[in-house]
Amino acid sequence: MSALVVGVGARRGAPFDEVLGLVRRALREAGEASEAVVALATVDGKAAEPGLVAAAAALGVPLRTYSARELALVPVPHPSGAARDAVGTPSVAEAAALAGGGELVVPKRKSGTEGRPGGVTCAIVRLPDPDVAAPRVPEAAELVPEEAGRRAAGSGTMSSAGVEAPTAPAGRGSGRVGHDRYRQDPQDPQDPQDPHHRHHSPVSEENV
Repeated sequence: MSALVVGVGARRGAPFDEVLGLVRRALREAGEASEAVVALATVDGKAAEPGLVAAAAALGVPLRTYSARELALVPVPHPSGAARDAVGTPSVAEAAALAGGGELVVPKRKSGTEGRPGGVTCAIVRLPDPDVAAPRVPEAAELVPEEAGRRAAGSGTMSSAGVEAPTAPAGRGSGRVGHDRYRQDPQDPQDPQDPHHRHHSPVSEENV
């Protein structure tokens, strides 16, 4: 079953039945039962509002409160200048519902009708399912063997740390220094392979 937090804003003196009626209407819109509600939430200036306290008691859940400064930091889809001027935050219902995280499933709804403006707002957030594990991110060290395998398929060699070791330049440390360097065309009269030709390699032992 879902776990829902219902954020509620209310004018001073808003009656209990108007608060609870709007909450239940929003729950029907979400396709959820009242048993899924785990808390009502509002701004701390409304913590003692009788209609909110009674609605939370009727649902059998706690009334959570947040400061106006905390709620003002929560991004919401429907901010209100009137709410900001009245209580110091551009949103009460949506921000209070979202303050603990989760997915907004019913955005701000208002009580009342066209002929009679209401004094209550509410919004519903579905909390993350604690039984669903988040995807596991591999540690960096776990990626080394795979990376080593990919690189080992190339021409270089791999060190024990998974770093490709540089290949020695051709002709160095192989015992062939000076030989390939001076191998010339057989038709060249200066070919060092000619047994009758004496040629002194300019590569000295100090440079080998």
